[in-house]
Amino acid sequence: MSAGPVKNVLLIEDNPGDARLLKEMLNEFGASGVKLTWVAFLGEAERYLAANQVEVILLDLGLTDAQGLDGVRRARVAAPHAALLVLTGLDDQSMAVQALQEGAQDYLIKGEIEARGLIRSLRYAVERKLMEDALIAEKERAVVTLNCIGDAVACTDMAGRITFLNAAAQTMTGWSGAEAIGRPMAEVFAIVGAATGTPVVAPAGADAAGAMQLPPDAVVVRRDGLRIPIENSIAPIHDHTGLRTGAVFVLRDATRTRAMTAQIIHAARHDFLTGLPNRILLNDRITQAIAFAARHAIQIAVLFLDLDGFKHINDSLGHAVGDQLLQSVAGRLVGAVRGSDTVSRQGGDEFVILLYEMKDAEGAVVSATRLLAAVARPHTIAGHDLHVTASIGVSIYPDDGMDAETLIKNADTAMYQAKENGRQNFQYFKPAMNVRAVERQSIEEHLRRALERREFALHYQPKVSLATGAISGVEALIRWTHPARGLVSPAQFIPVAEDSGLILAIGAWVLREACTQARIWLDAGLPAARMAVNVSSMEFQDENFLKNLSDILSETGLDPALLELELTESVLMKRAETAISILGNLRERGVKVAIDDFGTGYSSLSYLRRFPIDVLKIDQSFVRQISNGGGDTAIVAAVIGMARSLKLRVVAEGVETLEELSFLRAQKCDEVQGYYFGRPELPEAFAVLLASGIQPPAAEPGAPLAKVS
Repeated sequence: MSAGPVKNVLLIEDNPGDARLLKEMLNEFGASGVKLTWVAFLGEAERYLAANQVEVILLDLGLTDAQGLDGVRRARVAAPHAALLVLTGLDDQSMAVQALQEGAQDYLIKGEIEARGLIRSLRYAVERKLMEDALIAEKERAVVTLNCIGDAVACTDMAGRITFLNAAAQTMTGWSGAEAIGRPMAEVFAIVGAATGTPVVAPAGADAAGAMQLPPDAVVVRRDGLRIPIENSIAPIHDHTGLRTGAVFVLRDATRTRAMTAQIIHAARHDFLTGLPNRILLNDRITQAIAFAARHAIQIAVLFLDLDGFKHINDSLGHAVGDQLLQSVAGRLVGAVRGSDTVSRQGGDEFVILLYEMKDAEGAVVSATRLLAAVARPHTIAGHDLHVTASIGVSIYPDDGMDAETLIKNADTAMYQAKENGRQNFQYFKPAMNVRAVERQSIEEHLRRALERREFALHYQPKVSLATGAISGVEALIRWTHPARGLVSPAQFIPVAEDSGLILAIGAWVLREACTQARIWLDAGLPAARMAVNVSSMEFQDENFLKNLSDILSETGLDPALLELELTESVLMKRAETAISILGNLRERGVKVAIDDFGTGYSSLSYLRRFPIDVLKIDQSFVRQISNGGGDTAIVAAVIGMARSLKLRVVAEGVETLEELSFLRAQKCDEVQGYYFGRPELPEAFAVLLASGIQPPAAEPGAPLAKVS
């Protein structure tokens, strides 16, 4: 079962600053398709909800026209089918917990909200609301069923003796009507508390028409010993003159309703898909584990586990297979830890594991290693052998946090470090990671405004034909100059842009800017050169990729044959069949495709033959070995030979020395690119280079690197 996308969000917040911040997070953190409506008063929200539907309500508990739980109750009445997230201050967490009991799906603490957590909370709240609604429908059906089943009815006189039993009451007690008549109510209905076994004495005499107080776990012990959970009601019986003559007892078999109640309680504290403890129950258990650890001077560990490669499987094979994979992973995780430990699903493909009562931090190493191995084994689902791995972050109490929230947050931070370190590994939390996390968050916040503030610029680096010495192509390279930080390295901001989803907008800007610039140079009468633009995985997999490309080519008027898209091997291999279809479409349009950083990924001749590509770019790490005397020169020669056999053009990037250039020329490499021919330049400076041609700092006698005009 998977929740649909969040499209409509209603924010009820009377602080304009807080509202603006939340709106920026939603609209800019990979959630551009979300419509956010903001109102400052609950009354205004009620009028809006009367005419509009939303999936999620974000409600401030401190509104001027609705305080605390009153606001929660009114919001639930106004939109009973919407997921409700409450916003509260740091000092009002107890109120937030009460809001959950009133029907809210989650709460967020102002001042501690960050974009990734906000998007995640919205998604999880919708999942929980769908499950809660499904359970309420199931309970309603159970109630209808129970109403169709005859309740046990017993009548007594003023002395509390049985005067009548219906058939259902006879079945419940094991007494026939004839046997029961005249016997005390307490004898026929042997009612006890399930937990204590203490008999519940039915009222007698004048009190028989009063209330009979039953414990919440009351059961009837039938004559054969069977225990039946019951609920009861009682009313007086009057004769025709109005005189009270006895009482009527209605006892209902509560087996199903108690089971349903237990199911609802369980669902409130467990994940609907896997049955694992959810965030609420996990927090309770971590809090209890901390209290125990503090008393006994021991440690506990919190492991934050995120699956690597799950999204690809979920997208390519469908949510049904994805859900079964999550269930399989959940079973593996439970089997890989002790019975006293807790495995929890946070939502999506994220799990948190509590390792209870450890003697030392090294105990987490054994568990993390076992968990990684358990996840990595093939999962056979729907006829597929599916392979996923995991990245794990580890935090330790008391070193890395004194409460559940801090331990989970720090384990999450360490998990992202594990992903950056190559995935399928685990990392302990270190305080320096928080510094990096804060730095990353800062970069993300400033990155969102960089486009509108025109802080990006494209620099251009030439590709030179070794056959003619002419500039045969140019690669567009993005640069970000922050007004306070100065020049920010692409190695710093590109991964952040990809993780946050901002790469879609940035990539579209780069493609449009590069095509526009290429057209400007052509219109100025400068020699034509293929414009190369890097395309990220997220851009290539976006459903609007081909349409956006077509629109940009139409807007700029650039000949598609003068555009070259550079993709890494991993981008193509993520969804190979889809990639083949897209590449075929690009070839029909005349757009060239290059494999960037070749040699660092799959590097399989068999897959190269499957993809309609035009160019191989040899990664600069291999080119560097030419000057360093490394053994990878054979790889460079082999790649060039293989490419020639496949009729592919070969570009060597990162060329910095005459020795590298000479080797590549001897191997009949087609094109070269690198600092030997100059650093990337702004458009004006590159236009001069196009006009004058390449003037390398040194050249071999007879080398065809003459001035090209």
